[in-house]
Amino acid sequence: MSRSSAPARPIAARFVHGSTLRHVATMTAAGSIGLMAVFVVDLLNLFYISLLGEEELAAAIGYAGTVMFFITSVAIGVMISGSALVSRAVGRGQVAAGRRLSTSSLLYMSVATGLVSVLMLPVLTPLLSLLGASGRTLDLARDFLLIVLPSTPLLGIGMAASGTLRGIGDARRSMWVTLSGGLATAVLDPLLILGLGLGVEGAAIASVLARIVMAAYGLNAVVRVHRLAERPSLAGLLTDLGPLSAIAVPAILTNVATPVGNAYVTYALAPHGDAAVAAWAVIGRLIPVAFGPLFALTGAIGPVIGQNVGAGRYDRVRQSIRDSLMLTLVYVLAVWAVLALARNLLAGVFGLSPEGVHLVAFFCLYAAGAYVFFGALFVANAAFNNLGAPLLSTLFNWGRASLGTIPFVWIGGHYFGAEGVIAGQALGSVAFGVAALICAFAVVRRLHAGSRPPAPATPLAGAELPAFSRGEDASAIEAAPMEIGPADDVSRRS
Repeated sequence: MSRSSAPARPIAARFVHGSTLRHVATMTAAGSIGLMAVFVVDLLNLFYISLLGEEELAAAIGYAGTVMFFITSVAIGVMISGSALVSRAVGRGQVAAGRRLSTSSLLYMSVATGLVSVLMLPVLTPLLSLLGASGRTLDLARDFLLIVLPSTPLLGIGMAASGTLRGIGDARRSMWVTLSGGLATAVLDPLLILGLGLGVEGAAIASVLARIVMAAYGLNAVVRVHRLAERPSLAGLLTDLGPLSAIAVPAILTNVATPVGNAYVTYALAPHGDAAVAAWAVIGRLIPVAFGPLFALTGAIGPVIGQNVGAGRYDRVRQSIRDSLMLTLVYVLAVWAVLALARNLLAGVFGLSPEGVHLVAFFCLYAAGAYVFFGALFVANAAFNNLGAPLLSTLFNWGRASLGTIPFVWIGGHYFGAEGVIAGQALGSVAFGVAALICAFAVVRRLHAGSRPPAPATPLAGAELPAFSRGEDASAIEAAPMEIGPADDVSRRS
């Protein structure tokens, strides 16, 4: 798949000069568009399902989404790894190494997501039962997953391609990878769910077809537009297995914490009936639509911090974190106000029972404000990943998913019912958001005082961990000669 032609374009570190607030805001806006498209379509998916008039269908989508969240978290971890290593190689002018790493990350992603899917397929029924699903709701959720799970490697390929594109600075095409999948789903969902009357199975088929579109667009952008791929080889994959795993493993552990916490919330709501689980499914799709820019912010701040760490500009690193927090605070307060004012309208359009409507309205009025602290944790995690301390990100995410979720949710559910479960999850985020933020600034101070680049974290799988794990600090390249082989000096220059 490799091509050789003109030399690569010069690579500029764009984020070491100018307003850090502008850089963070611009990158966040670009990243938000693709994410929001997917999240809005996901919400519409649930809306179409709700038009069928059966609350069990919405509950089934909620249970299935909890299971899918685990696999998506694995894919996100691998995507972070590939993006970091490609951006590091290309940023140092090692374009051939970047090409090899891009190819290896696609292979790594395919194997990882395929393996997880294969392991999950035989245990879907006990897994869904563990979450609290039963009867027809369990059967519907299992049928959905049996269709969608085999296509998970396609989702992974699309995400890996998107990460590579961000790694070289092509935010526009990276956005269009997810946007293309979202648009495909927007067209297919009403046709299959309502037009052909396929219901939950129609939603599953639409998801599979959308993943094909995502993978095709992403591969075209990486292989044909940027020529940032070569013929796959076992030698190349083995060369990059250690560096990829060294970032991917802690990143996966970090990201899996969130679905673990959400799974416990689903489990805690299950005794309150399908109405509560269906309401949780609506909340779970409302959150990313309302707070999508916060998720985009974690990727946007990465290249800004990464480039300034490389330049030794720790004053700008600190300012970037402050700017991100300010954007988080302003955005969450504004969205919280909108959700509170529109709570009855939002809660009433999904065909929920009165109990479900009340629970969604409760979230909009009270619990949504906790995303100030979720956002603080997101910003701190992005900082840890780019300051050579990804294990701190893992620690705080798991702390929030366990100590910050289980006791609060249990106490809330025991004394206050379904409302207490929702409130408990929100309250548990406060302490961990604040603590993670304090720790992030402490890491910056330590590195600044040492006047040296951040030391790599202890590798989990063989190779040295890069100094930042979500850098997107290189401009897009169109082509480059292949004069460096698999054993080039990417690690030596590290």
